[in-house]
Amino acid sequence: MNINWHDLLTAFALVLIIEGLLPFIAPDKIKALYRSLQESPTNSLRMMGLASIIAGLILLYLV
Repeated sequence: MNINWHDLLTAFALVLIIEGLLPFIAPDKIKALYRSLQESPTNSLRMMGLASIIAGLILLYLV
């Protein structure tokens, strides 16, 4: 298997851009979101992470 580093780095750059949009646009709202995440039960956070992984895998498969 040959890794296309250009595509991998492009995908990583897009992740960083998307992840940085909300703190840049609405920093107060992201602070409130982080506070509510701290108060959430661990299992809820774990399930949100699993749902995100599954959604990403499905999207990756479709692309």
